[in-house]
Order: sequence, then structure tokens, then C-alpha cells
Amino acid sequence: MKSLTVPAETDRLDEVNAFVNGELEAYDCPMKAQFEIELAVEEIFVNIASYAYKPKEGEAEIRCEVLQDPLRVVIQFLDGGRPYDPLAREDADTSREVLMEREGGLGILLVKKTMDEVQYTYEGGKNILTIVKKLQSKGR
Repeated sequence: MKSLTVPAETDRLDEVNAFVNGELEAYDCPMKAQFEIELAVEEIFVNIASYAYKPKEGEAEIRCEVLQDPLRVVIQFLDGGRPYDPLAREDADTSREVLMEREGGLGILLVKKTMDEVQYTYEGGKNILTIVKKLQSKGR
């Protein structure tokens, strides 16, 4: 599994996306899957950068690996910020009335709806959020 460690700062998002996209490049990832992966990566990384260490600063490690049978990408996000399990929170109510008043929770709902698996653990003083997305090569 390849990894990238960057300061947990929102202006490093392009670098994180380039890393993940670089890992997917050889697998002819369908555009829809690539778009959903980029949205999930953005949501998770921006949340780490915005909340994990505040008011202090820290790093985020992103690990990425493409596995076979079935073809899928596994991406892990690790940070040493406050322990926080985004999956423990009840899914956001997306009804129109509540949506206008709601703060937070929509991003992780998007991640849960677009990824095939989402898991959280806290180990060794680190938050570890793992997402898995099945990839179907074009022509298969």
C-alpha cells in the first residue's frame, strides 16, 4: 500500500487527489467511479484539515492500494487528531425542511452512499477511516 503524508491543510487537497488519481491511472477507472472517489477523498480530507487538530496543526496520511478479484481501491485516511468516529453519528436527515437548517453530517452521508465500504477505527492514537470502492474496467 502506497502512502502520502501531508500537513492537514485544505490547500494540500490537490496533492492528495493527484496521489489517489495516480494510483487509479493504470486501472482504466470509469469516470463515474473516479468522480465519486474524488468527492469522498475531498470530503474526508477537508474534514481532517478543518477539525482534527484545531486549533493546533498536524498531519494526515493517505494510504491507497488497488486490489484484484474483485477490482477495487482501498483508501485509508490516518490522523493523530482528537478521536472522532464520523460513522457513529446518525445519518443526516435529507428532507428539504431539515436540510436548510442542518449543520454537518451531509458529507459523510455522501461518502457512505457512494463507497462500497466505509470503516472507522482508532488505533495507536490515530483515527483511521477506510473507504473501499469497486472498480469495473471499461469493456468488462
